[in-house]
Formats: sequence, C-alpha cells, structure tokens
Amino acid sequence: MSEIITLIPQRATAEALAPFGAIIGAASGAKSVAVDFYKGAVRMSYPAPFECDHPVEITLADMDPRPGEVRYMERHAQHTQAFIPLGGKPFVAVMAPPCEGDLPDLSAVRAFYFDGSAGFAMHRGTWHEFPFAVLPDTQIAVLLSSQTGYDLKAKDAVTEEAHGPDLDKKDIRARTGRLFRFSLEQDLG
Repeated sequence: MSEIITLIPQRATAEALAPFGAIIGAASGAKSVAVDFYKGAVRMSYPAPFECDHPVEITLADMDPRPGEVRYMERHAQHTQAFIPLGGKPFVAVMAPPCEGDLPDLSAVRAFYFDGSAGFAMHRGTWHEFPFAVLPDTQIAVLLSSQTGYDLKAKDAVTEEAHGPDLDKKDIRARTGRLFRFSLEQDLG
C-alpha cells in the first residue's frame, strides 16, 4: 500500500511557476517589442528561454482526462521542455524544482492548473509528470529534444523506468512508497 500525498492544484502564475520554469503567454509579464518591419502590427515578447543540446522536435499530444495520480516523475538534463495548449483547453501540470539528488524533493512537489490561455517552459532538471487533460480532446504542442524519444524507448522492463543522456524517469511509488494525487473539485477562483 502506498502513502497517498494529496496535492491541491493552484492557479499557474508567473510567480508561482518561477522555481519550475516560466509561463508562456500574456500572463508571463514579458514586455512586447514592436518588430520594425510591420509598423507596430507585430509585437514579440520573450517570456521563456529555450535551450537544447540536440535537434528540437515539435510534437502534438492529443490527450483525454486520466486519473490525477502521479507515479512517475522525470527530468531532462539536456533541454528545457515546453508545453503549449492549443484550443484553449485547461490542463494540470505536476512538478518539483530541479535538485541535485537522485529523486525530486517530495516536499516541493506542486500541482498547477493552467486555464488554457498559457503554457510553460521548464528549467533544465525540473521534475515533472506529463500534463493531465481536464477535458476530452485536449491538444498540447510539446517542444522537446529529439534525444528524449530515444531515451524513452530504453525503458527498463523490470523497473519500468527510463534513463539516458537527457531523460531521468523514475518510479516514485516504487522508490519511496508514496503516490501523489490531485483532483479539481475545489474552486480555483
């Protein structure tokens, strides 16, 4: 039997997300700069740096709701992964800040509710589980390293974990006896 740790999702804000990464969207607070060629009709802001030691892939995740349980958490050593919602549908992301240890700091694990108007880019080493859809047919664009796919294919048949130059995916429940759970029954105001 696992010890259940209940997470209360909090609304994703630039301030709340700072230890984990950065908001991508109007809520980032990044200042827009006009692009001279378009006479002010196009403005660009730079809310989050993206770094990658390998070619970058843009993938599209089609998601449906799944139970709000976090058994696995992973981190990336060679890139800053980003998740950007398409279609304005909400999702939940569960993360822990980067750390030096072999596992995330379980006391620092947080759940964030994104209303669909913004995504996020994580710092290198941020522990996370793949985002959770709140509604059926949710699509999220994922910017990630091509190395991640190779590392995921190296899944260990015994431990069901995956490790490689970029990816460090751990079975938190098997290693610690703890399972994180969240629900969206409370008002996120």
